[in-house]
Amino acid sequence: MCLAIPMKVIEKTGNTGKVGSGTVTYDVNFTLFPDAEPGDFVLVHAGFVIERIDPEEASKTLELFNEMFEKEGQG
Repeated sequence: MCLAIPMKVIEKTGNTGKVGSGTVTYDVNFTLFPDAEPGDFVLVHAGFVIERIDPEEASKTLELFNEMFEKEGQG
């Protein structure tokens, strides 16, 4: 099973940049989705941006992840 995480694009220079969620940031590659821009919400899988998503959908997905982590005692 693969999991893509919703993140917000913080900065982008060419095909690389940073995305974040809360206090966590990651370096990512934009080669698979070069149209993403700072401020966009995107799905990240294995260090690659794979799709742009609606901010509301990103928020709902992150809320579900938080609920799962809380139930597992990790949140």
